[in-house]
Amino acid sequence: MNDRAHSRSSDARLTRRALLQAASVVTGVGLASLSGCARVLETVRFPANPFALGVASGDPWPDSVVLWTRLSTDPLGPTGAGLPVSAVLVAWEVAHDEAFTRVVRRGTVPATPEQGYAVHAEVYGLEPGRAYFYRFLAGGEVSPVGRTRTMPAMNADPERLRFAFVSCSDYQNGYFNAYGHLGREDVDLVLHLGDYIYEYGPNPRGVRQHNGPEIVTLDDYRRRYALYKGDTQLQAAHAAAPWIVVWDDHEVENNYAADVPEERASGEAPVTREAFLARRAAAYQAYYENMPLRASSLPKGPDLQLYRRLTWGRLAQFSMLDTRQYRTDQPCGDGFKPPCAAVADPNATLTGPAQERWLLDGLGASQARWNIVGQQVMFAPYDWAAGPAQVLNMDQWDGYPAARNRILGYLQARRPSNPVVLAGDIHSAWVHDLRADFARPDSEVLATELITTSISADFPAAAIPGTTAALADNPHTRYFNGAARGYAVCELTRETWRTDFRAVSGITSPNSTVTTDASFVIENGRPGAQRA
Repeated sequence: MNDRAHSRSSDARLTRRALLQAASVVTGVGLASLSGCARVLETVRFPANPFALGVASGDPWPDSVVLWTRLSTDPLGPTGAGLPVSAVLVAWEVAHDEAFTRVVRRGTVPATPEQGYAVHAEVYGLEPGRAYFYRFLAGGEVSPVGRTRTMPAMNADPERLRFAFVSCSDYQNGYFNAYGHLGREDVDLVLHLGDYIYEYGPNPRGVRQHNGPEIVTLDDYRRRYALYKGDTQLQAAHAAAPWIVVWDDHEVENNYAADVPEERASGEAPVTREAFLARRAAAYQAYYENMPLRASSLPKGPDLQLYRRLTWGRLAQFSMLDTRQYRTDQPCGDGFKPPCAAVADPNATLTGPAQERWLLDGLGASQARWNIVGQQVMFAPYDWAAGPAQVLNMDQWDGYPAARNRILGYLQARRPSNPVVLAGDIHSAWVHDLRADFARPDSEVLATELITTSISADFPAAAIPGTTAALADNPHTRYFNGAARGYAVCELTRETWRTDFRAVSGITSPNSTVTTDASFVIENGRPGAQRA
């Protein structure tokens, strides 16, 4: 979302150093071989518990899951403060029970300074469709316990799936109460659709403060993640279920597009492409270090393979997109604008050609009952100006209508089963009918879009009346709420999909209640959501 509210700090400097070489990931049953690692400390004592950033799991497969932690004894200090300059051997355990009396897998992984002391343990040999508990051990210290689960077998026909999807956690704008409540929900999975951190410098009006000016270097990004991951409510949500993550823009910089920084239209000092790609490389490296991602997502300079596909048996397929790394520049100078000629560019793309083909091929080959596209920005068109004028958000799919029409045309021609598009970014909750032709309100509904509000990022109160007034000009929009912070919970069976939009009572203190603001149901074979 184009929500820049703070100026860049004058003392923030870009780094041109290349990415540090990734350490090899070592997993397995029992002690793993460390022959490929330079000097690894198997015995070490820490000045404080090194698991202050919590634990997480992610990218579950039927027989495997990624376990994550990151060693830190001084989370807000320089990366590695209080830790050895050598790699540290970290053990992990996976068990059937929370007391770890029935351990089913053990292994070790070196946490290296080159990777910010992050641990990614890819655990194999697990049973499909089963919950597990996990923990880490190092230097006589034990991590918090996390709960994870594997996906059902590929050919299984599970009765249900319950997952949540979230977006946009701005530390300065408020407390992460939504994460705390999410940690107490009974969900199988959590999808994070981007803006896990915000890159801005301090906001004097914020409920709490960022640690330092706008982040641009690898150490900046690492310390910003440490600030966020030190939040106990975020830790609780991570420990409760496996996460499937994708980024949006603030993990690097607001509204960047591929190798084009935001400054190109903001009147700030120019940033060269080389310098911005160095910043992107630092941001991508820190993102990988701090997310439960597989080694297949190890960054290579300023590139990181993030789009991927996961399945919940034959009930649901998740196609997770990356709409930042490959997109063309936003048209019309970005922002909320009347459409200009560039909006009609047939070559404009959010996904890039290769990812678009991957998405359509996956939808065409899917055997799943529900086909879920997890991505970042609003897919449906929305005219933000009530009346005859037209104003579009150029950072959303409205800036790339040719790409949107190609996807809608494919849905109409190939008829994949029950496509549902998920989004975040806009700090407000929405439901849209995705029609074959939005200029004809009576045209066929091909799919449904569900958009979650933010965990804590702000939708300006002053913008709510105008957005509400424009609803009459957007008949495909079934629901809008810009005032609430929270998340969405979806429960799927073979015949119905129910979404509950959950709203917290406030974010200005770390205490809140949570209620369901609205519920919608999608019926199998009937695109479009109905009020529950």
